Amino acid sequence: MIVVKMGGVTGVNVEAVMADIAAQVKAGQKMVVVHGGSGETNAISEQLGHPPKFVTAPSGFTSRYTDRQTLEIFAMVTSGKINTLLVEKLQKLGVNAFGLSGVDGRAMVAKRKEAIRIVENGKQRMLRDDYTGKIETVNSNLLLMLIGAGYTPVIAPLAISPEGEALNVDADRAAAMVAGAVAAEQLIILSNVPGLLRQFPDESTLITHIDKTKVEQSLEFAEGRMKKKVLGASEALGLGVAKVVFADGRVENPVANALAGKGTVIS
Repeated sequence: MIVVKMGGVTGVNVEAVMADIAAQVKAGQKMVVVHGGSGETNAISEQLGHPPKFVTAPSGFTSRYTDRQTLEIFAMVTSGKINTLLVEKLQKLGVNAFGLSGVDGRAMVAKRKEAIRIVENGKQRMLRDDYTGKIETVNSNLLLMLIGAGYTPVIAPLAISPEGEALNVDADRAAAMVAGAVAAEQLIILSNVPGLLRQFPDESTLITHIDKTKVEQSLEFAEGRMKKKVLGASEALGLGVAKVVFADGRVENPVANALAGKGTVIS
C-alpha cells in the first residue's frame, strides 16, 4: 500500500503523475491519492472578489484563514473541480478512481480550532470564525473497503467535525494520517522541488536521506510550504509508515522515481 500526496494543479506535472499512478495501479500496486489545491483556490478566490488571506502562527507556520465564504470556495475548488478532474484523468487511463473528500462518510474527522493565535505586525492576537481543523481520525474501514472492491481513492483535503461542520485541513498532514490509517508502507509527497533542500532554492543542495529519528531537526532547512510537509512526514512515521519520500512532481515517472529512492528519503 502506497499513499501519494500531490499538489492540486500548480507546480506539478499532473499528466505525468496521473499516468505514473495508473501504471502502478495496473501493475497491481494498491494506492490512495491525496491532493491539495491551494494555488487554484487562490486564483478563483481572487476572481470571485474574496481574495485569500494567510496568517502566521507564533510557531512560524503559515496557513489559510478560512472564514465560511473561503471554506465554500475551497470546497468548490478542491472537492468539486480538482477532485473530479483528477478522477476523470485516472478513469481515462483505465483506473477505476473514486473521488471523495473527508466529509464523505466521515472519511476524515477533525477537531475545529475554536480560535487560532496569529502574529500580526509583531503582535499576537486571536482569530475566531475559522473553519480549519486538525485531523483526529481517519475512517480506515471505508478506505480499505473501497480499495478491496478495486477502487483507487482520490481524496480532497476537507474533513468533518464531530458536530458535522466541513473543515479545511492541511493536505500534507491529511496524507500522513491517511497513510497511517491504511497501514501504508510508503508516503510519497510530490511537489515542485526535487526534495528537501539544504539551501532553498538551490536544487543542487538536495538532502537525499534523513534518518527518521532526526526529522524534527530537518525543519531548519524547510522553507514555506515545506515546513508542513516535514511535519506531515514526522506524523506519518509516528503512525508506523516505514518510509516517506519528498520527490519531484514536475518530471516524467515521478512516482516510479520516488519508489526508486530519488528525492529526499526519510526512513
